[in-house]
Amino acid sequence: MVLYDSTRGGCEGLTSAEAIKQGISPNGGLYVPRFFEQISFEEIEALTDKTYNERAVEILKRFLDDFTAEELEDCINQAYTTEKFNSKDIAPLVKLNDSLGILELWHGPTCAFKDMALQILPHFMVKAMKKTGEESEIVILVATSGDTGKAALEGFADVEGTRIIVFYPAEGVSEVQKYQMITQTGNNVKVVGVEGNFDDTQTGVKRIFTDRELIERMEERKLKFSSANSINWGRLVPQIVYYFSAYADMIKSGAIKSGEKINFVVPTGNFGNILAGFYAKMMGLPVNKFICASNENNVLTDFIRTGVYDIRRDFIKTISPSMDILISSNLERLLYEMSGRDSEKVSGWMKELSENGYYKVDYKILEKIQENFWAGWSNEDETLKTIECIYDDYKYVSDTHTAVGIDVYDKYVITTGDLTPTVAVSTASPFKFNDSVCTALFGKNEIAGRTEFELLELLSEKTGWEVPSGLKDLDKKEIRHNTVCEKDKMKALVENSLL
Repeated sequence: MVLYDSTRGGCEGLTSAEAIKQGISPNGGLYVPRFFEQISFEEIEALTDKTYNERAVEILKRFLDDFTAEELEDCINQAYTTEKFNSKDIAPLVKLNDSLGILELWHGPTCAFKDMALQILPHFMVKAMKKTGEESEIVILVATSGDTGKAALEGFADVEGTRIIVFYPAEGVSEVQKYQMITQTGNNVKVVGVEGNFDDTQTGVKRIFTDRELIERMEERKLKFSSANSINWGRLVPQIVYYFSAYADMIKSGAIKSGEKINFVVPTGNFGNILAGFYAKMMGLPVNKFICASNENNVLTDFIRTGVYDIRRDFIKTISPSMDILISSNLERLLYEMSGRDSEKVSGWMKELSENGYYKVDYKILEKIQENFWAGWSNEDETLKTIECIYDDYKYVSDTHTAVGIDVYDKYVITTGDLTPTVAVSTASPFKFNDSVCTALFGKNEIAGRTEFELLELLSEKTGWEVPSGLKDLDKKEIRHNTVCEKDKMKALVENSLL
């Protein structure tokens, strides 16, 4: 059986159901599997003739082996349906040119890649509660930089035995993202704006998770916290699937031969999306390099280049807000692997980060990281120019985050000369960030005086791309959540909501 341990030690030997139910270990560590089952080239090649759901079964059964085959298939088949996803392929791979393909992960109900995990996590959670004999109600706490919040709300709304509270930076998301959240229906949901940035929001949620006094008071009321952020293994593990799926599609299209290495370029802030790819590589997926793409909050770029993780810098609000993050939670899991699973070292680094705002890894660990990862970043002008050029050259409409990835990929090729076939992981529909996309494509004069909701129609009209159903008429929906709190009042708000 695959068992799970905390990156900071102290909590070891959990089943996947227990790890998913808890979300985060009591000492703040993240759960990771003890081993990664290897997949042969023949097994990967066999995925080419399977549907996305069938591919998901093949990958997920290697991590969630305390779930029966029937339970796992039920979770997968409820999550990935053509009613919820507007592509029969669920995660289609689109050829941009001979060297670059686009993995579109935004065809789900909220138009962001978070749907790939958050449509299935509630099903995992419900089954995990039953498996572990849990009698308490599970309270999902979420910190979001924009996309996770809506995807989690969509997944958990009215799910029996759960409640969900989503915190978002009040001035740090797009208008479309904000309206997706504040109009959310469901008897078990609460949405709260935080006066601060995403790091303030995420830190506040993490503090609540490790507040022993509050947790004990919750338990008296038969309530337990869990997470829908990528700190929860049940949120991260579904993301491993689409790396294998993309590779299988490349074989199927004739772009590569089985066993040939490819690159992935991933725009990321919290490091979860790119980490899922690294885990796929640990299982045997033939990957040459993961290209880590950042915006001007380029703390990950600096770390991968120097081995110093330093958050003592200005937080910059950008046009790719889902990556406006300085504290990348999932990097902890990578450090655990790169340090030989040394939980004492990991705990030490995390303590240094919390107390001093930085830490430094030794040269051997940095060397291992650089064997697998290359990093770069893009500023706002470069991002807008990339959106314009991609549309001019290919008539392909890219959102601001995907554009960061493509620009950083171009920098990678210029720097290294590496022309290995590459997949750019596309994380959001361009319609979610239509103000910036329309600025890039049509100019500021064309969009002056228009709301984001009017720009949805303009973008559709001029490009021929259809407005996703999940974004239509958002501004006409009833606003159900208008609470805003100071960053140091998050715990009090949770207490007032639950106790």
